[in-house]
Amino acid sequence: MTLDARAEILLKTLIERYIAEGQPVGSRTLARQAGLDLSSATVRNVMADLEDMGLVSSPHTSAGRVPTERGYRVFVDTLLKVKPLNLNELHKLEYELHADHDPQHLIENASHMLSEVCKLAGIVMMPRREQQLAFRHIDFVSLSGQRVLVILVTQDGHVLNRIIQADREYSPAELVQSANYFNETYSGVSMGDVKRALLKEIQQVSDDMQRSMQMAVNMAREALSGEEEPEELVVSGESNLMDFPELGDARKLRKLFDAFNAKRDLLHLLDQSMRAGGVKIFIGQESGYEVLADCSVVTAPYSADGRVVGTLGVIGPTRMAYEQVISIVDFTARLLGSALSSNERAGRLDSSSR
Repeated sequence: MTLDARAEILLKTLIERYIAEGQPVGSRTLARQAGLDLSSATVRNVMADLEDMGLVSSPHTSAGRVPTERGYRVFVDTLLKVKPLNLNELHKLEYELHADHDPQHLIENASHMLSEVCKLAGIVMMPRREQQLAFRHIDFVSLSGQRVLVILVTQDGHVLNRIIQADREYSPAELVQSANYFNETYSGVSMGDVKRALLKEIQQVSDDMQRSMQMAVNMAREALSGEEEPEELVVSGESNLMDFPELGDARKLRKLFDAFNAKRDLLHLLDQSMRAGGVKIFIGQESGYEVLADCSVVTAPYSADGRVVGTLGVIGPTRMAYEQVISIVDFTARLLGSALSSNERAGRLDSSSR
């Protein structure tokens, strides 16, 4: 969609004014605020064109105009200038996300700080344990009755023991050979990537694949099946949303708070964001969930030791201060990742010194 410079300035001015005040913006106000030497009639003509493009609309109760979802999208993608954090916000976030060494507390603090600084609802998806943990080695031990004990050890010393039923009895030499193949292939790889690789390999098993490879893939896959822990979501500052008239309807708020409690849809949205990478902005119905039709969601993934392990962000009305919120969400994700990485490295040092 191509807008001339005059239309861009008027659209940007209208959206910024509406975000700040929450009231439809009239042509006379726009003519004055935009800094252009235009008559109210000229502004009305431009507004009519923007309305035809679906970028603004006229509420029935007012002669002024408000931005549509499509208008917000043009604003975010092409007109927005993201503001850097001010020093107070920066220092506050840095202090809160480096003052604690407990990962659970760090994540709760991140959610709380997002809601407090943005005055919206802060959300953080807990790290997936399988993405945090890296595979170290595996052992297969023969038991009676064609059973095999699978002992899997992660880099941080976490041990998983699982007894599986094999298709036949295997000799100790076969089990050692299978374990050696698996360890050489996957040592140092995150558990999440190991699982995905196993699914891929099991689909590609061919008749000429070495027996030890088949054994290792089959037994490891069975041992790891069902091990993924349920994802959790930390939500803070839901009450902030009650301050916005457009979300103040009791029915809307009840549905939104129910979504916070159920968490499933929000987790799915955050998971999509994590896989896509980078700061993501879902405006209104772009999220795909009816309960968020009047909201925007701004998210960013966070990492631990170079691996993306979760997502955080904020939920608020489509009338949010995107130029500030984007910076805060992005910076908080970086801070949380740095703090979690430092904790992981400190934990490994403690383990190695014992």
